[in-house]
Amino acid sequence: MTTITVQELKHRIDAGEKLHIIDVREPAEYAEYNIGGTLIPLGKILGMQLDELDELKNEELIIHCKVGGRSAQACMFLEQVGYTNVVNVSGGVMAWKQMIGQ
Repeated sequence: MTTITVQELKHRIDAGEKLHIIDVREPAEYAEYNIGGTLIPLGKILGMQLDELDELKNEELIIHCKVGGRSAQACMFLEQVGYTNVVNVSGGVMAWKQMIGQ
């Protein structure tokens, strides 16, 4: 699993890159604050409910949560089931809020 900082992610977003950003938090957390990623809670991923990700198996998936623990777990699990390019956002949404402030 590779990692990306929130600053690197923000730079890539601002550069207009087409990114697959996955938010593995719970719906209430997502509703409270999100950075525009696709919500797929960790429980769905661990429960093998991966329909939304099936065609992205060889694409870069940038995965984040609140502070980085759940997203790291999601990254490890996805790697185990054959996803080839998963990236964990260091510090998650809390780092994003602190560094980017949006």
